[in-house]
Amino acid sequence: MERHFDEELNDLKHQLVKMCALAETMIGDAIKALVQRNEAALAHIQEQETEVNRLQVEIDEMCFRMIALRQPTASDLRYILGASKTNTDLERLADQAINISNKALRLMQQQPLKPFVIIPQMTELARGMVHDALHAYVNRQPDKAREVIQRDAQLNALKKEINAEMVGFMQRDPSTVPYALDIVLVAHNLERIGDHAKNIAENAIFVIEGKDIRHGTELHPPA
Repeated sequence: MERHFDEELNDLKHQLVKMCALAETMIGDAIKALVQRNEAALAHIQEQETEVNRLQVEIDEMCFRMIALRQPTASDLRYILGASKTNTDLERLADQAINISNKALRLMQQQPLKPFVIIPQMTELARGMVHDALHAYVNRQPDKAREVIQRDAQLNALKKEINAEMVGFMQRDPSTVPYALDIVLVAHNLERIGDHAKNIAENAIFVIEGKDIRHGTELHPPA
């Protein structure tokens, strides 16, 4: 029974990693389409979303089945419940990638206001947060999870920089308002992706240490 449970737990981890990789790819493809004005980069994003949604259902079913049939110990139960919560955040951040792809299609039809600099920086940071948060959860690495949480402030600062820049364009030339607003919304989507990564990291710390650090409580490991 214990061997079967370990195999199921490994399968659960594998599916979470697979779902995370898909979500990361979706984010990258959506921004590639925007920055390079390359609609072909969006060719598979809807298929990827369908696969992410399928994995969400499959992972939740795995979690429910393990709880019902295996009667896991307290620490394993916390890990499984945490996996279900992480699963939800992964699906929601993939939705943000879809939102970006929709805006990218609109923005491609207009002349860019300037070369993209901050958006690619935000993307690299957000994707790294997603990747590291999930691996911190799967591999039970609370220190890595804390690092992810601390990076969120940098992502928020970049979003503010984008907002200020776009407000400047709109004030100088009202004709830029539609384009600039879409860029603001893309930055918001990337910031929300970072928020979901932060949720996963906070969840990892709760699962590993039994400590709820949401709402700005301590980020440092116990002495």
